[in-house]
Amino acid sequence: MVPVARSRGELLELAILGSLHETPLHGYELRKRLNTLLGTFRAFSYGSLYPCLRDLLNRGLITQEEPPPDTVIGRRSKIVYRLTAEGKERLQELLAEAGPSAWDDESFGIHFAFFRHTDADVRLRILEGRRSRLEERLERVRAALARTRDWLDSYTLELQRHGLESVEREVRWLNELIDSERRTAASPEGEGAGGRGRPVPEDQGQELPKADE
Repeated sequence: MVPVARSRGELLELAILGSLHETPLHGYELRKRLNTLLGTFRAFSYGSLYPCLRDLLNRGLITQEEPPPDTVIGRRSKIVYRLTAEGKERLQELLAEAGPSAWDDESFGIHFAFFRHTDADVRLRILEGRRSRLEERLERVRAALARTRDWLDSYTLELQRHGLESVEREVRWLNELIDSERRTAASPEGEGAGGRGRPVPEDQGQELPKADE
């Protein structure tokens, strides 16, 4: 049975809580951060941001503060959103989820962005799950390519090969991250502090690879 992907509302909740965990933000700053973070979303709409913020406010997961107006220029100050203690607990609940819903194309990038706040064992399960998901995809792509390569035109065949190479590249990247996590866990420095915020390999300070569908 194919696992049900996490809803976009839940992913947006995770992205907002994770962003506010870094620092309090006013709406415009939060929108800019989400625009960068949610590049993995295929159809993120800013129209969904403020309803989600209202929901988080109603649930007591965030607060909003409106500083006094600027009396010099008479401009209304921007509302600042902050994470509450309950919001921090909810964020940790979301970050602790390491099942199939954390491995799919949309969820994985969001979880990975907050790996520094995620326990080491959870990080490793997510990375291994993502790798397994992509290895299954590799098998399907290779099988499809073997069946169709004799009658595909050269451009379509090249597109298929490009998709295959994209998935292979992400699998290699995941292998390096998994090896790094395991080495860190086995080292004395990796013990005792929850294993959060471990560095990625030196050559991995690059954009998250995107596997083609």
